[in-house]
Amino acid sequence: MDIKILSPLWGYECLEYKTFLEKVKKAGYDGYDLWLPDCKKDRHLLYNFLQKHEMTLVTHQHAANGRTFNEFKASYVRELLACAEPGPLLINSHTGRDYFPLEQHIVLVDIAEEISAKTGVVIVHETHRGRLGYSPQMMQTIFNLRKQVKITADFSHWTCVTESMLQYFENTVKEAIRRTRHVHARIGYEQGPQVPDPRAAKYQYALNHFLYWWDQIVETNKEIGTKLLSFTTEFGPFPYMPADPVTSEPLADQFELNCFMKNLLDSRYKRTNGSQFGML
Repeated sequence: MDIKILSPLWGYECLEYKTFLEKVKKAGYDGYDLWLPDCKKDRHLLYNFLQKHEMTLVTHQHAANGRTFNEFKASYVRELLACAEPGPLLINSHTGRDYFPLEQHIVLVDIAEEISAKTGVVIVHETHRGRLGYSPQMMQTIFNLRKQVKITADFSHWTCVTESMLQYFENTVKEAIRRTRHVHARIGYEQGPQVPDPRAAKYQYALNHFLYWWDQIVETNKEIGTKLLSFTTEFGPFPYMPADPVTSEPLADQFELNCFMKNLLDSRYKRTNGSQFGML
């Protein structure tokens, strides 16, 4: 199984598009996890860059909106079809709203499955606060109703929402691992979706929890014959990143943290033979 490690666009929007693409490539990433640019020039730049350098693309659907469910549903269809246009590895979808009733979330899940079948692009639903997969409890209910649902595993949201390291949700985590086809590699903890610095000894326990889950995701995808599994290093900017309350200066460098995660994932999974992964 091939493993690709991707960079997010989130947090680097201030850079010129070409500068962003080149910065990520120079850092040794395999590709990008991003929403498609509105600017046609930047979109062509992205497509040409991907082709020239043989880099992997995951498109990111987060823009669906609407005052009513029908408005949201129509927007959701448009956004997913747009994300499928360049033929990405998969579409990472921020599906629904946490206040939508279950029945409406099931409608959206079924729409995504229909679009996936029509376009040939896998659509995975991110376990994200404020969305369909905001909690392990809600995700388990959807798992029970739709056996085909696949996810982007971002367990940092679940540790935050449940104020736990998910020790009370072991069965749901196992099922989520089985259904994971993309990973957002950010370390959360009981009081937030992002530890201040994954290199700090204080948060070693959280890092090891997430590595344990990711090890299982890698092993499970090997067992079922997944050809390519993708990880996105997704440490984010302020307000995910803690900042000095007076100066607003971030307490760590986002790109540096994401490169730390990239190197960790690379050494753990891409350079490791066999099924055993060493703990830090």
